Amino acid sequence: MALTDILIRSAKPGERPQKLFDGGGLFLLVAPTGGKLWRLKYRFDGKEKLLALGAYPEVSLKDARQRRDDARKELAKGVDPGATRKAEKASKLGRAANSFEVIAREWFAKFAPTWAESHSSKIIQRLEKDVFPWLGARPIAEIAAPELLAVLRRIEERGALDTALRAKQNCGQIFRYAVASGRAERDPSGDLRGALAPIRRENFPALTDPVQVGELLRAIEAFRGTFIVKSALHLAPMLFVRPGELRNAVWSGFNLDKGEWRYLVTKTRTEHLVPLSNQAVSILRELHALTGQRRYVFPGRDPLKPMSGAAVNAALRRLGYDTRTEITGHGFRAMARTILHEELHVKPEVIEHQLAHRVPDALGTAYNRTRFLTERRIMMQQWADYLDRLKAGAQIIPIGVNSK
Repeated sequence: MALTDILIRSAKPGERPQKLFDGGGLFLLVAPTGGKLWRLKYRFDGKEKLLALGAYPEVSLKDARQRRDDARKELAKGVDPGATRKAEKASKLGRAANSFEVIAREWFAKFAPTWAESHSSKIIQRLEKDVFPWLGARPIAEIAAPELLAVLRRIEERGALDTALRAKQNCGQIFRYAVASGRAERDPSGDLRGALAPIRRENFPALTDPVQVGELLRAIEAFRGTFIVKSALHLAPMLFVRPGELRNAVWSGFNLDKGEWRYLVTKTRTEHLVPLSNQAVSILRELHALTGQRRYVFPGRDPLKPMSGAAVNAALRRLGYDTRTEITGHGFRAMARTILHEELHVKPEVIEHQLAHRVPDALGTAYNRTRFLTERRIMMQQWADYLDRLKAGAQIIPIGVNSK
């Protein structure tokens, strides 16, 4: 007798599983625990088999009958519906394993150890906030350019043009990783060239007038903040490294006897060498007495971590400088580049190497930490001496270094 919803709802569990048949091999298995499961009994190649069709009431009587009829159509074509179900399940598992988020996190885990912590945290936050909610569950091989563009457009619509561009770059890296590992055919982000709104990038504000630089150095000398921050303020214009590289400096990278500082450049992960002037060594020796037993040269409130990335800019604001229009911690690099070339007549390639910029030479070498090392040692000492004279308010007469 065919089943009805009333009969199914009224079926009570017993000590043993009960089978309520509907016809055509379809039956409802009532478990002792109260569960009601649809099953289809059929024969294929002379063997009796069983196919699970879902649970009641999630799968209604009508739906169960439809699934039974679909399975019997497959049997009529000589296809085993059980094998079809297993293939579909395996396909779903494979699609999930090759989803954009799974591969993106695999890519991130592989490369994040080579990045600065601040850089890696921004990437994963950007993906989790702006990309995974829409693309995370999609099989990466099925994502096309218009679908990726729709995600990037959402970011643009809130005015975050730079974030949209960086998200596109990160997605491109992930797609290319998927291609290299055999889980995608191509990188669709390449089709979006010119599709995003252009970004007008502004340079970091910097002081390049020697008179104004002298005023700034005198203001730094009068700074009344902590000794650690004041030391960082003294060294920032003298060493003109990237702010993150200065605040994350560790004592193990310094050889004060040789007057050298070695570290990995955050952007390129290449080793860089900074010759230290006598003035820089003096500041660092004094600071070593305070923080030398710790890992970081400039520890923060938590001695196990470096000082805040906002510390130098906050100190400049305390000195009365506008970090949006006048000077920032990063602006010391432009200050040094401009004055060293225009006032002290140092060769541009020497300055660029000290800035750890990628400037190919005649042999195609992008960067060599020891290139121009002798000239750079002379330059760094001359630069420190020049800053001292500016701070003292002395009249400056440029003396060229390697200007011939």
